[in-house]
Amino acid sequence: MQVTNRFVVDADVADDFVARAHAALAALAARPGYLRGELLRALDDPRHWCLLTEWESVGAYRRALGGFDVKIAAVPLLAESVDEPSAYETLASAAPAGEVVVAASDRAAHPHR
Repeated sequence: MQVTNRFVVDADVADDFVARAHAALAALAARPGYLRGELLRALDDPRHWCLLTEWESVGAYRRALGGFDVKIAAVPLLAESVDEPSAYETLASAAPAGEVVVAASDRAAHPHR
């Protein structure tokens, strides 16, 4: 399961944003079920940022949001992200030079919604 939080950050507050994003990423990384995370910036427009995290399950992510350090360091930052869906389940994947592996949806009754 991946969580993608997008941000639009003015240049004059970018340094502060980066420091807070690093703290948020560190707090999330300390939680059970965390697999990896990255802070990304758009090449075409440096005001656009993304905090991408990957989790074992939606439950692990939701439990992580309840952790004290996450509530202090990550939740306020995540609240500033663009208001759009941010949690995505993996439905297909492929390793380099590998075949596409299809996974069942947790929303099995509606696999394409």
